[in-house]
Amino acid sequence: MKNLNNYPLWTAIVTPMNADSSVDYPTFEKILREQEAADVAVVILGSTGEALNLTKEECKKVLEFGLSLNLKVPVMTGIGGFGQKDVLEYVTYLNSLKGLDAYLVVTPLYAKPGEFGQTEWFKTILDLANRPCMLYNVPGRTGVKMNFNAIKNLSNHKNFWAIKEASGSVEDFKKYGEMAPNARMYSGDDGMVPDFQPHRCVGLVSVASNAWPVETRAYVTKTLEGKLSKAEAELWAKSCDTLFIAANPVPVKNLMHAQGKLKTNVLRAPLDHRDLADNTPVLEADKKIKQWHKENL
Repeated sequence: MKNLNNYPLWTAIVTPMNADSSVDYPTFEKILREQEAADVAVVILGSTGEALNLTKEECKKVLEFGLSLNLKVPVMTGIGGFGQKDVLEYVTYLNSLKGLDAYLVVTPLYAKPGEFGQTEWFKTILDLANRPCMLYNVPGRTGVKMNFNAIKNLSNHKNFWAIKEASGSVEDFKKYGEMAPNARMYSGDDGMVPDFQPHRCVGLVSVASNAWPVETRAYVTKTLEGKLSKAEAELWAKSCDTLFIAANPVPVKNLMHAQGKLKTNVLRAPLDHRDLADNTPVLEADKKIKQWHKENL
């Protein structure tokens, strides 16, 4: 198993689609190899990978294909849902796979459980898991914030490795770190790494690095070393914001299609590429990020 702590950047990989919305496996291999070449770890089947829009059998096929490539970088996969029995069956399946390095475990969807419900949900998964787990707060998608006391209750669990904080709150990032002093803290918001850097942030789980793997790695490294200027931080924040002017991953797939990295910008229903009415901001951000990297080589 690879040393997960050696990778400050993880890309939440998009799932490429053909025109009929079936998975485009040749392109999937190409984008995974691009991440590998940039020495960036990958998350297969997170929310950016449209995991909840694929069938469970499709998810298994996508993950097994990714693992079959024997990437030199670590591979994490998402675990999410709202039915505990189904989730635990999936964890048991994941436990059987070779080459998988970690799990990204999101707060339960839709039900909005509190401290005790979340503690039991996470603990049951952590108990069953045979790999390190990153617990994931993204209330904009789940409907509920990851409970601070639940995190404190679980802070000494042997499989609790890290936290991904994606609510956009510096105060919440700090408090999660206080509740789990042994957990490694990762930003789940591309543009906020400079804001989180003073508060134990050790890396980023990124959407932007799908389109900009080398550039995002340089940004994260420079930020964690305390070398990113205020102007650079503003550039990155504004550029990354363009990737969320429609539901993720609509804008980043649009950009990757424009870059020639994806054959189509097709998504799986209920997401639709037409919900990005104007991609001008995304294309302008691409130019600015490429220029920034060129000046920082």
